[in-house]
Amino acid sequence: MAKTLSRIVLGLAIALLAIVGAYAAYVVFTYDRLDDNLPLAVDGPAQTGEEANDPIAVGTALTLASANIGFGAYNRDFDFFMDGGTGSVAASAEVVREDVVGTAEAVRKTGADFALFQEVDVDGTRSHHVDEYALLREQFPADAAVFCQNYDSAFLAWPLYAPHGANRAGLATFSAFPITDGTRYQLPISEGFGKFLDLDRCFSLCRIPTDDGRALSLINVHLSAYGADESIMAAQRAKLYEVMVREREAGNYVIAGGDFNHDMIGVSGEVYGNEVQAVESWAKPYDFDGVPAGFTVAAKAKLDEVGIEAFADAATCRDAGRPYDGTNDRWIMDTFIYSDNVTCIDYATVDLDFAYSDHNPVKLTFELGTASS
Repeated sequence: MAKTLSRIVLGLAIALLAIVGAYAAYVVFTYDRLDDNLPLAVDGPAQTGEEANDPIAVGTALTLASANIGFGAYNRDFDFFMDGGTGSVAASAEVVREDVVGTAEAVRKTGADFALFQEVDVDGTRSHHVDEYALLREQFPADAAVFCQNYDSAFLAWPLYAPHGANRAGLATFSAFPITDGTRYQLPISEGFGKFLDLDRCFSLCRIPTDDGRALSLINVHLSAYGADESIMAAQRAKLYEVMVREREAGNYVIAGGDFNHDMIGVSGEVYGNEVQAVESWAKPYDFDGVPAGFTVAAKAKLDEVGIEAFADAATCRDAGRPYDGTNDRWIMDTFIYSDNVTCIDYATVDLDFAYSDHNPVKLTFELGTASS
């Protein structure tokens, strides 16, 4: 009897090891990265009979908004297993639609001429296979649009009780003005096991013509949060800055916006009274000294102008280790970095109190052209 039981246990152990080995091989051998410097298709206005506006008139006030939609899952009830919670999949397809549309409607109400969205799933287990880019296009039917794939992951069979699954996601850019071209730029990521956690990273560049013969170079970015050490973060910033500086040297107006996965004012813990001050890599202060000359971080510039005590903007990101109850730790992680030929008229967080995502949108009202442009 004892020998039979031992054989059964041994057989089960061997079978389990075989399954784990086969799954590991599947993840490794199906892993793939897109090439750098890939051209992106520009989708015309979805609304029949509508055309995008004429080129941007330099000197007119414009509004740009950015929002990380958290793949439609991160409403106030959601927590995430990689942040210390238990959630891994949105509650339902209906919740995904409500959350994506809720964020998009809030962005639309800002009167945004341009909108940047991150964590946009087009086919994901975690988002019940809802095409979120299609949902966004329905909300901005008169806009030109560009989708830039971030990653197309293998099936993540964790956590076992609700696997995160296979997910194809990316960045979506919308413009009320015509987009002449778009390009996907690959970002460096960890080369070890961490790459299977962080997956692929990129940013997109869309050029929008202006009436002075230049272009607004609009960059949509989502830097790494998981599995990346400081050297990788520095390499990602360097790649982003390389393109930003090149575009500025070409005479273009440059704005990069999105989720930078760092504390973009450097003192969010103090401003929002966070309980945890020793934060993970994705919540560390941004390297403001490394920002290229002639470029400004919008959130940090506002903090420096008004001071910590008077800084009243709502946070843009909350701790997702537990559902949101108003007391979670919070940070400014979403903002814009703009060139010296762009004039900031106003910058602020769009305070949705994390109703639809673990991120609040941000908006920048600006003009193209300065005395030095």
